[in-house]
Amino acid sequence: MGVVIDNDRCSIARALVLLGERWSLQIVRDISNGVRRFEELRDHLGVARNVLSNRLSSLVEAGLLERVPYREAGSRQRFEYALTPSGRELWPVLMALMAWGDRHLADGPPPVEPEHVGCGGKVSLVPVCEHGHVVEPARELGLRLGAGRAWGAAGA
Repeated sequence: MGVVIDNDRCSIARALVLLGERWSLQIVRDISNGVRRFEELRDHLGVARNVLSNRLSSLVEAGLLERVPYREAGSRQRFEYALTPSGRELWPVLMALMAWGDRHLADGPPPVEPEHVGCGGKVSLVPVCEHGHVVEPARELGLRLGAGRAWGAAGA
């Protein structure tokens, strides 16, 4: 029997309330790549100041980013942004979206390719179960009811 998503308790739906807003994931992407200051983010993304300010505030409030004070010589204290541990956990989400976009939306070769700094090998996301088995999602991935009850039995 399949499972039906209860949208009020679905973790994907709840994540998209925050991350589905335009610019949110691009902000997380850029901060994870070292673009950490407001003006740098605004210039790099081309986003309006008020929109960027609102998105940054939302991401800080949600615990994905933190404000880190800095001061350049002769200037007042300002803040840059850094990913929190929760924000760093979005790395596989960004990688999966990038890989999907490269495969299905690109009009040429990928603009960037993740690589292992240690050996230069390409990095990919592969679903692996807790026992180390590689899982083929189309054939070997199932869903079971969790303790959080975000799912209901089909037809129930």
